[in-house]
This record gives sequence, structure tokens and C-alpha cells, in this order.
Amino acid sequence: MALVFSGDSAALYLYVVVWITTVLSFCQGMQDEHPAGYYRYPFIRPASSFSPPPSSAAWHAQPGGEREYDYIVVGGGTAGCPLAATLSQNYSVLLLERGGTPFANANVSFMQNFHISLADVSETSASQMFVSTDGVFNSRARVLGGGTAINAGFYTRASTSYIKSVGWDAKLVNESYPWIEKQIVHQPRLMPWQKAVRDGLLEVGISPFNGFTYDHKFGTKVGGTIFDKFGRRHTAAELLASANPDNLRVLVHATVQKIEFDKSGKRPKVIGVVIKDENGMTHRAVLSKRAGSEVIVSLGAIGSPHLLLLSGIGPKAELEKFNIPLVLENEFVGRDMADNPLNTIFVPTNGPIEQSLIQTVGITELGVYIEASSGFGQSSDSIRRDHGIASAEIGQLSTIPPKQRTHAAIHNYRRSKQNLPHEAFMGGFILEKIARPLSKGQISLTNTNIDDNPSITFNYFSHPADVAQCVDGIRIIEKILQSKHFTNYTKMDKETTEKLLNMSVEANVNLIPKHTNDTKSLEQFCKDTVITIWHYHGGCHVGKVVGPDYRVLGVERLRVVDGSTFYDSPGTNPQATVMMMGRYMGVKILRERLGKAGGV
Repeated sequence: MALVFSGDSAALYLYVVVWITTVLSFCQGMQDEHPAGYYRYPFIRPASSFSPPPSSAAWHAQPGGEREYDYIVVGGGTAGCPLAATLSQNYSVLLLERGGTPFANANVSFMQNFHISLADVSETSASQMFVSTDGVFNSRARVLGGGTAINAGFYTRASTSYIKSVGWDAKLVNESYPWIEKQIVHQPRLMPWQKAVRDGLLEVGISPFNGFTYDHKFGTKVGGTIFDKFGRRHTAAELLASANPDNLRVLVHATVQKIEFDKSGKRPKVIGVVIKDENGMTHRAVLSKRAGSEVIVSLGAIGSPHLLLLSGIGPKAELEKFNIPLVLENEFVGRDMADNPLNTIFVPTNGPIEQSLIQTVGITELGVYIEASSGFGQSSDSIRRDHGIASAEIGQLSTIPPKQRTHAAIHNYRRSKQNLPHEAFMGGFILEKIARPLSKGQISLTNTNIDDNPSITFNYFSHPADVAQCVDGIRIIEKILQSKHFTNYTKMDKETTEKLLNMSVEANVNLIPKHTNDTKSLEQFCKDTVITIWHYHGGCHVGKVVGPDYRVLGVERLRVVDGSTFYDSPGTNPQATVMMMGRYMGVKILRERLGKAGGV
């Protein structure tokens, strides 16, 4: 029989997770960074090193010595890195990243530290926590490589119908995905938990089995991963190795505060950006006056609309409220955002289980995806037996305000934790995600500080169709838990499944009021236990904020290239397509500018 612990134990366990995670994060944060590993590539430097341009013919300088760039890419993330690397083949590129690098960060680099990185709420963390107004904890990347440096690593392409719906050139798409895959993607060694979920999915009818494939196909499959066989993460930052080093300059700890415009003509024209370095000093990066030069914003679904608003592009009333000079009125900036709601069930086991992040996925025709992870926090070292039902691996960060995390409180919870059974930390998760949520939200400004998160609302399950799909997903998970293949592995029975649902509701995984006496209602269960899988998108939609070529409507020399332009999240997990988009748009821009029809 699988171990099931009471609601009281679960609640205590949750607080233990919070405090021990904080201890581990603090210890990791005390490690010194070594410049050799930290920068890795010669073109990466801290923002404070902003200096005169090199002598390469690709670079341009004004008479006063101020550098000019053919392209300024704002955001060294999932799309920004492959985009900058591609553009540098023929033009001078400045890539600006507000965070540090992932190369010497053990929390980022190793799969076993995945949950620690997400739970680190320090100012230097690669992950920046935010809590939506819905009460759901979430994270934004703050590191070169973006979301690829803090995510669960699963790599899978978008469907052919998705590619067609967004109007991309299928031939170029099919050239751009392999460019990513050859450099940083691997076939996983399938873990036992993943095999059990795979077999359970097939037994309950999520078929056929499509084997290992990057392609998006109905049924059950094993996808790629950016973790290699040693459990080491390979991020989008490594795609910079394909850049022309003579044409690329990367600044880390370079926070772009606003985009600057020349408003003397008929349409506002971008002239550059204002940067704040790690010491708080301000710099200006200037675009070349050559035709075709552009600023390209790749800050993600939160960061890109946020920067447009702070730069004067957005709803007039909102900009006036914060005394931001209006550059262009556009009511759609930051609107109609969505996050794919996730609900999960933690399944304790009565024995150790190997660590695994997403490897197996069930792609159903009901509009939900089923995924799984396992084994975090069950080391024989008690300080590491700390991550179960509210693990940061599924997006749950601390529910305790940072100011209350005193050393005394940490010590008390570490001591209390020793009373919990070792088995409480053994098990895995089965996750269900809504593929295309109809519930929409928005971001809005709270101040004019780019370092602060804006107000973010997703309105989870405000549309009844999303609730219905969630119920379908939970029912699939229930069937998997009771399937022959799975019960042979977990010794689960129907009564235990019911207890797991109740325990999941009582666990404080978000700040949404709970209905613990109404666990028979799967509709209420979905609403009470909603969390995130970090696949938020929208805010700079094509046709509303940008055109089909991703140029910002109404202004010159400005594009947005990232997930903020998506109406739906691509594939089961978006990172493959966002990286592909960076490469795709880089090649497309080069071909258009160079007048070539051939490859790059």
C-alpha cells in the first residue's frame, strides 16, 4: 500500500519545504562565481564594461565615439539568443540580458537542483518570483538563456497545424528546428516513473505509442530534453557558440529601462535604448542609421509588453496615470494574456524513486496534456528530503513572505522536519495541462520601475470550457492511477486515490481559498488547486500589437520576437518553438535584408 499522510502532516510538510528550500538556496547563493566559467564566450561581458566598439568593419561609430549597432536585441532568453547568434553572421549585434550567465550556476546547470533554483527568491537568482492577482505562484527567468535555464527541460515541436495557423514558412521552420536540436537537445534515458506513466497512458487509451519523437502527435510519446545523460542542462545561451564572435557583443546585468524614439517624423522611429548596468550606472546603446537596423524585443510574455508600456506604447489612460510620455496609443499592449492552467496529483510510493523531469507526454484529443515528474527530495541526507507535494519543480514557491523567513524559524522547521517519515518524500507527480485555455487576463503597471513585476492577472478557469477540460484531465489521471501497469508499480487502490485528491486540496499550493469539504466536485478541485507550468503567453499579439513580420504597428525599427506574440502556447511545451522562432526570424530577416533566397 502506498503511504498516504494526513492533511495536518501535509500542511506541516509544506512549511518544511519552504524553510529547507530557503536554507539550500542561501547556501548556494554564497558560492563565488568564477569569471572564466561565468562568461565562457569572449563576447560576453558585464554591462559596466560598455566601451568603444571594436575595429571590425561591421561596426559603426558616431563622430563622438558612441557605438552604433545594426541590431539591438533586448533579452538574452529563449528566443533572443538564437536570434542574436543568427543576425551576427552578417551584421553587428548587441544582445542585452538583465540577469547573469548560467554557466557557473550549479542551481541552473544540474537537474537535481532544478527545484532549488525556482525556490531561490534572492535578488541574484536566475528565477524571479511573481504572484499573479489570482493567487498563483509563478516565475520569470532572469539569466542568459531565459526560460531554458530554469525550466523542466522538455523539448517537443509544435504541430504542423500550429505552424500553418501562425503563417510561418514550413520549409524554413523545418530547417530551424534541427539547428537547435543539433546543438543542445538530447534523447532522454527513460526513468522508471516515466515508463509507468507511459504504460498507464496507453492502458487507458491515450494511443498510439509514437515512441521517441520531437513531433507533436496524438497519443503517447517520449520527447527530447535539454538535459544530457549526466543531468547537465544545455540552455539557449549555448546557441551563442554559433555566432560570429567579431559581430556580437553580449552584455549581462544590462537592464533596458526604456526604448528611445525620434518623434519628429510622421511615425515614431527607434533610435536606441537606455541601459542600467550592475552598478546602477546608465548607458545609451544606439542603432545604426543604416536602413534595416532595428531594436528587437525578446523579453517574453511579461517583459516585452512591460517594456513597451514603460517606453510609451500602450493604453493612453494607463500611461498618463504614471506620467509616461505617450509615443503611440495601443489599447492591446499587455491584454488578452493567458497561462495554461496546471493541476497535479502527488503520488507517494513506499520506496525510493529516481529523479525525472518531463520525459513522457500523453497528447489527448480532449484538449489536455498529461505529463509526469518524480523523485525530488529523497536523498538519505535529511536536509535534502524536502520536496514533495508543494515542490518548486511544479511551480510552487514559498507561501511564506520573505520577511518572515528568519534563521530561528528555519532552525525550528528543520528540527520539526525530523519527525516526518522518510517515505513522505518519496513519490512522483502526474500533471495535466489545458492545451488552449480560453480564459484571458492582462498585465498592468504598478510603477515605472522595470525591475519590479507588473500586476499580472490570468483569470484561471473564468471560462467554463477550461473547467470542463480540466475535469477531463483529472479523470484521465484517476484512470492511470488505477490502471494495472500503474498499480503494479505504486500499489495504489481506489480509496488511496480519493485520499490523494483530498490531500492535494488541503495543501497550500496557492493563495486561493480552499473548499476542503467539496472534494467530490472535480470542478472545484480544479479551481482550488490550479498552479502554473510557466507557459504564459500573449500581450503583444500579431494583428493587434505587431504585424505578421513581428514589427510593432505604428512605429519604425522595432520588432517583438517571443511568446508574447502567441495566441496559443505551441506544442505540449513551448521552449522548442520559441527557440526555433528566434532562429527562424533571424534567417528571415537576413534573407530579406541581404536579398537572398538561399540559406544562411
